[in-house]
Amino acid sequence: MRITMIGGGYVGLVSGACFAEFGSEVTVVEADPCKLAALRDGRMPIYEPGLEKLVQENAAAGRLAFSGDLKAAVDGTEAVFIAVGTPTRRGDGHADLTYVYAAAEQVARALTGYAVIITKSTVPVGTGRRIKDIVQSVRPDVDFDVASNPEFLREGNAIGDFMRPDRVVIGAETERAREVLRRLYRPLYLIEAPIVFTAIETAELTKYAANAFLAMKVTFINEMADLCEKVGADVHDVARGIGLDGRIGRKFLHPGPGYGGSCFPKDTLALVRTAQDHGAPSRLVEATVAVNDARKSSMAMRVIAACSGSVRGKTIAILGLTFKPETDDMRDSPAVSIVGRLAGDGAVIRAFDPEGMAQARSMLPESVTYCKDALDAAAGADALVLITEWNEFRALAPTRLADTMRGRVLVDLRNVYDPVAMRQAGFDYHGVGRPLVA
Repeated sequence: MRITMIGGGYVGLVSGACFAEFGSEVTVVEADPCKLAALRDGRMPIYEPGLEKLVQENAAAGRLAFSGDLKAAVDGTEAVFIAVGTPTRRGDGHADLTYVYAAAEQVARALTGYAVIITKSTVPVGTGRRIKDIVQSVRPDVDFDVASNPEFLREGNAIGDFMRPDRVVIGAETERAREVLRRLYRPLYLIEAPIVFTAIETAELTKYAANAFLAMKVTFINEMADLCEKVGADVHDVARGIGLDGRIGRKFLHPGPGYGGSCFPKDTLALVRTAQDHGAPSRLVEATVAVNDARKSSMAMRVIAACSGSVRGKTIAILGLTFKPETDDMRDSPAVSIVGRLAGDGAVIRAFDPEGMAQARSMLPESVTYCKDALDAAAGADALVLITEWNEFRALAPTRLADTMRGRVLVDLRNVYDPVAMRQAGFDYHGVGRPLVA
């Protein structure tokens, strides 16, 4: 099949490369000249394990191409995916669909024959209907269908999620559109991946419901961690005790400084607004948003409290800046709130992240010093704060870390380290939801 992917960002690039790996002929349309030039040179605008190799191999095989000419890319294709950004709209929290609707209008003008126009972007309920109206108003003569095919890709594991998905959700109105998407996803039928066909509105809402539910699990275990600290319980044992229940499951029960990234923050907020607009407010999701925002802000206070109530003039080492490991994504990362508050209170910040420092420079205070590795960041520090659980941070030897630092305060916001080992190495160790170790 020949398909067009509009948008060379995270979703579009990963999806386009994976469809090419399935054997389709894919053209990714990217409007940004700098990104387009980088993609044509085989340079990735994002960090995602395995993506560069996958893109280069499929480009070399002639199955994956990059273009800035949407009209030429759409000509003759059977499926056109819209995978542009849907950021939070300023002022009201709704998803900003400006780029989605602009792409729909451009596609309408470019179509030369039947095609399915598919939203891969995360869009609120009703977007597919609006796209249909736009295309019909621009080109009343054109033969087309609209479908919704939301992505469920985890940053850091996106290729595996695409190639071996828990499920594929497709919202389509006609059998003709469903058949196009069946052929496109045929390799997944061979491995018996569940393909769930629904109405368009159902597919659109399924994406938001999934992200909101996961965000609620993260927020729930964070609140349980706070309670554990008050009563002397261990949140990891609590998480295991409930996670082994098949009705609950173990995933997303890891306490920390709150969720961030490109999906959960904007999608939970967009779902709240959609629910309110339709007269069916989601109080659970509203509470999740509020609790998570407060948690990220409160994490800096944990660090300040661990430093005897003040960080002014103290050197704080920060390990991990991205919202999660195996990505360079800084969007809504807890590090933004934490570092901003600590620097504002007079701390000297020395930070290291394996992939996120380039993006962090525009989001963190100018006073932050970026270091070459974890030990460089810890050199001479009065306190160390682990925010993102990159694997390389797990391997740090406590005694070597202690020898490098000036102080002994260690705030582990991901519970990566063994409290007993850290105490034995002389650290004043502070975890999340764990009982104090003497």
